[in-house]
Amino acid sequence: MSLKVYKPTSPGIRFRVSLGNDGLTRKRPEKSLVRRLMKEAGRNNQGKITVRHRGGGAKRLYRMVDFKRNKDGVPAKVKAIEYDPNRSARLALLQYADGEKRYILAPVTLKEGDTVYSGADIDVKPGNCLPLRSIPPGTAIHNIEIQAGRGGVLVRSAGSSAQLLVKEEPNAHIRLPSGEVRLISLDCRATIGQLSNVDHENVSLGKAGRKRWLGWRPTVRGVAQNPVDHPHGGGEGKSPIGMPSPRSPWGQPTLGYKTRRGQKYSDKYIVKRRK
Repeated sequence: MSLKVYKPTSPGIRFRVSLGNDGLTRKRPEKSLVRRLMKEAGRNNQGKITVRHRGGGAKRLYRMVDFKRNKDGVPAKVKAIEYDPNRSARLALLQYADGEKRYILAPVTLKEGDTVYSGADIDVKPGNCLPLRSIPPGTAIHNIEIQAGRGGVLVRSAGSSAQLLVKEEPNAHIRLPSGEVRLISLDCRATIGQLSNVDHENVSLGKAGRKRWLGWRPTVRGVAQNPVDHPHGGGEGKSPIGMPSPRSPWGQPTLGYKTRRGQKYSDKYIVKRRK
């Protein structure tokens, strides 16, 4: 997908870099596969803010994406490649031979008119979904399950892919995009290929207003606050942090401080830590 660079006709457009629509084949989503998406603005069920700096943003419809890919042996034709405001990757609208329609995450090389399958005894090609035991080592994969049958949860963002390194019953060694090598059951499914919209990482919003359209509110630096509001606050003029390590507003060390629990149930599945 191509990048669009703009002539500096205004301060907001001067640094703007956005994605072109040349890879998309449809503008409106499939009506039967969308649901209303309520705004939460970072609040929990008690109305308290649990995630700061969220709120506003453009109204969105949620596309029901099939992460399970459990319709085995039925050919599905790609009817369209679509934009999804709720994620960075593109969606592919599939129409199965029995008439059912579903959305899936679109790999890089998938295009309108292609046919994809899911199941154990199918070809290893982009867009097809297979159990890990049916995928040869060295293959690039995405949308990986952690528990068989629950649907893919790993490697779902634009341009990302994992690599199947080796298979040792009952697990496979998977190298994730972070560099972590993890054990995942051979019964879990994954989809072949690298995810679409590889140029997503090169987008430059260009102005603060575009960040607001995406539902993000402004962030005030800790050193610009008062001592009562932040550990970095206070002092005369521009003051340094003034403590051995940077802190969060609640006093927790940050910027590199490890917060993972010492003994976590999934530690035994991690062969090599991320970089």
